[in-house]
Amino acid sequence: MSNMFTVSPDFSPDHISGWYIFNTWLQKQSGEAIHLQMYDNFPTQREAINLDKIDLIYANPFDAAMLVREKGFLPLVKPTGVADEAVIAINAKNTVEDVSHLSPGIRVAVTEDPDVHLMGMIMLEPGDLDDSNVETMVCDSYVLIAKQLLRENADVGIFLAEAYDNLSNIIKNQLKVLVRSQISVIHHSLMIGPKLADKRDVFQELLVDMNNDEKGRGVLESLGFDAWMRVDDEEMEFMIDLMDTLNT
Repeated sequence: MSNMFTVSPDFSPDHISGWYIFNTWLQKQSGEAIHLQMYDNFPTQREAINLDKIDLIYANPFDAAMLVREKGFLPLVKPTGVADEAVIAINAKNTVEDVSHLSPGIRVAVTEDPDVHLMGMIMLEPGDLDDSNVETMVCDSYVLIAKQLLRENADVGIFLAEAYDNLSNIIKNQLKVLVRSQISVIHHSLMIGPKLADKRDVFQELLVDMNNDEKGRGVLESLGFDAWMRVDDEEMEFMIDLMDTLNT
C-alpha cells in the first residue's frame, strides 16, 4: 500500500510539476511506494491529516505544532536559504506610506495560508488594526490578492513574500510594499509521519545529499530550491513555540 505524500496548498503553482518529479525521485531513491496527493485548500488537507491519511508532508509552519504534538510527525529537512516572510502591499495609487496610517474598516485580502495571515495581522497592529475592525476577503491565491488590489476591491493585501516577489513586474509596478517581515526563523519543513518514522534517518540522508547528485540537483531546481538541510527536533520545537507566541 502506498504512503501518502502531500504539499502545503500555499506552494507556488509554478512548481506543481516539480513536486511530482520530486515524488518520483523519492520513490526511486527510498524504495518506498509513495503517492503524491495535492489538496486545493487547507481545510481539505487538514481533514486528510486528521483521518491519518498522510505519511509525508511539506508542511507550513502554522501546522507544524498540530503535526508534531497531535499526530506524531517528525521533522526531516527544510530548503536552505528559504524562510517564510510576509509582505503588506497596497495599490500604488494609494497615498498611504506607512501601516500606522491605515484606518479601521479597511478591506484586507488574504489567502487561507495561516502563518502568512498571522504574520500579516501582526504587522498591521501599528495601525491599531486586528480581525475585529477590518473586513477580511479570502482569496484562493496570491495572484488573486494582487488582482483585488489592482481593481481597488481591497485596500491591503497580505502576501507570502516569495509569492509577491514572483509576481510579474507589470503587476508589481502597480503595487506598493508598506512593510516586509524579517523573522527569518519560520519555514516550511518536510515531515515524516508515524508509519514511516523508522525510516527517518534514511530519508534525511537521501534528502541532505540530494544536491550532490546531478539528477538530484535538477529535481531541486524544479522546486526552486538549492538544497535541503536537516531539521532536528530542537529546532522544530523552537519554531513551534515561536508560532504559539505569535498566535497569543
